[in-house]
Amino acid sequence: MRTLLPGASVGVIGGGQLGRYFVLEARRMGYDTWVLDPDAHAPAMQIAAHPVVAAYDDASALQQIGEACDAITIEFENIPASSIEQLASLSQVAPSADAVRIAQDRRLEKTRAAELGLQPVPWMAISGSADVDTALDTISLPAILKTATLGYDGKGQHVCHTEDELRHAVNALAGVACVLEQRIELAAECSVVLARGFDGQIRHFPVACNVHVNGILDTSTVPSGLDANIESRAVEQAYALVAGLDYVGVLGVEFFVDTDGALWFNEMAPRPHNSGHYTLDATDCSQFEQQLRAVCALPLTDPMLLGGVCMLNVLGDAWIGGEPDWKGLLGHEGTALHLYGKSEPRAGRKMGHVNCMAPQRDAVVRAAEVARRCIGAER
Repeated sequence: MRTLLPGASVGVIGGGQLGRYFVLEARRMGYDTWVLDPDAHAPAMQIAAHPVVAAYDDASALQQIGEACDAITIEFENIPASSIEQLASLSQVAPSADAVRIAQDRRLEKTRAAELGLQPVPWMAISGSADVDTALDTISLPAILKTATLGYDGKGQHVCHTEDELRHAVNALAGVACVLEQRIELAAECSVVLARGFDGQIRHFPVACNVHVNGILDTSTVPSGLDANIESRAVEQAYALVAGLDYVGVLGVEFFVDTDGALWFNEMAPRPHNSGHYTLDATDCSQFEQQLRAVCALPLTDPMLLGGVCMLNVLGDAWIGGEPDWKGLLGHEGTALHLYGKSEPRAGRKMGHVNCMAPQRDAVVRAAEVARRCIGAER
């Protein structure tokens, strides 16, 4: 793979906030930028030098951006793998279509993770009502039924406490491929965001402790506050996963920690991760700069944490009572506001985030609660 220096053209497929930050980092470092997205007003499209309005499977548009760019990456995992293959025939692309295919299907993802030594939450595949009895021989209730594909932020998930609830959920999905996961008694959730280059070099960011509300990430806090042994196991397993997949680019790996201290693999995201947004302010290299370095075959940096941080997501719900108190929020020292340029606040829609920074972990947690009150997002 060619090392691409400032002045080269880089592209991202997907125009959401993750693409926006990739473009910002690329422009800061002197690269020409292209974005392909069906929405002309998407966050990344607003700032790209060359926005291409087209569907993700538009062969002509893919040909255009593939010929124009020296390197291309993706912004979210539901880009058709066939589109990535077409781009890879024209440009330097990371991650690969094979890696994205695995991340797109929970069944493939869990199977491959187990082959590489990680421990997925106990699960069974369900394609229809005929599979329920077999699944319940292995999985006890309560359990979570998840669609095998296209699920994110709690979408396509049903918590089932009884067999009747499970059968109803399976029937409601009308033959959609699913997985049934054992519900874990959680002590914590954590994630490892890491990057791997074409040369096999791997670097990781500090482990974040995450809190989800209604299936959507609410906060990510660093230092995590987890036992050092749990952190080291999570990092070790994330390294095994990224190397075993021969993955290139930034990867987010989520884990559950149960009340017995066991570490369970939940899922991976073949892109920068919401729980890594703290890196925009609290580390000397962001996850988006690392993504750019990986796809351009540049040396990866070893990220350094500059201090404690709590990332708080800002959802569209914060606008329900009127405009959030931005003045009050920005009056607090160590608070960095990031808004994504989305024009329509909707309940559950990620509109931005706030990074609250302080030297100590307990101080950043308190700062995040102050920020929460300012934006009217109390749980």
